[in-house]
Amino acid sequence: MLDLCKGRYVARLARGPDDLKAAQRLRYLAFFGRRAGVRAGAPGDEQGGLDADDLDPLCQHVLVHEADSGALVCCFRLLVLGGGQDLHRSYAARHYDLSRLAGFTGAMIEVGRFCIHPDRLDADILRVAWAAMARMVDQNRVMMLFGCTSFAGTDPGAYLDALALLNARHLGPGHLLPGIRAPEVIGLGAASAGRLPDLRRAQRAMPPLLRTYLAMGGWVSDHAVVDRHMNTLHVFTGVAVGSVPEARARLLRALAG
Repeated sequence: MLDLCKGRYVARLARGPDDLKAAQRLRYLAFFGRRAGVRAGAPGDEQGGLDADDLDPLCQHVLVHEADSGALVCCFRLLVLGGGQDLHRSYAARHYDLSRLAGFTGAMIEVGRFCIHPDRLDADILRVAWAAMARMVDQNRVMMLFGCTSFAGTDPGAYLDALALLNARHLGPGHLLPGIRAPEVIGLGAASAGRLPDLRRAQRAMPPLLRTYLAMGGWVSDHAVVDRHMNTLHVFTGVAVGSVPEARARLLRALAG
């Protein structure tokens, strides 16, 4: 069970088709709304209005609401896997060759479709979302979190410092590193071409979710996938739960409590 109230926000699991549809509507607004001409906050379904796929019925969906208004401000989905032998069921396996992770023992969670309402800039939303995630990790005795972390747009030129920093400091261990499966990829080394990253620009360019993963000891693939459908560049991101810095783990569990 997940019912977590922290300050202005409440996190809980979706309880039925109406909750799932609300999450799919927020995902559509966050991922496609700008391209489709949908205003942030618009209630309409004029463009179809839902981001849905065949993995949704297999996942648990976490919703973060504003306590006072009930407004949905954040959502993401979790696919709980028994270990590396189940990775073929994941969204990431459609874009990356995960054969090196197949021998991983211990439960895993794939985090997907993470989004925050475009009009909401409160950093506490991300904190509450991570607290909810930490509780799910503990409840399922998860040993690894992973997912595809996205940069908006498909032009690597907008993210050269960020890609260079990832390539220099945050590549995954060779025995776990995903191989290439997607038809269109950008090697982080090739994109950065020996560039010495400007740390401030790199941090600004990274999605908040990725910054949090890295602060927890996370690592990324050595290439980004160009996803034309989602209009993103994304990197495979993994976090071994046992490698999360102790201070960070204590903070997350305190929030989750």
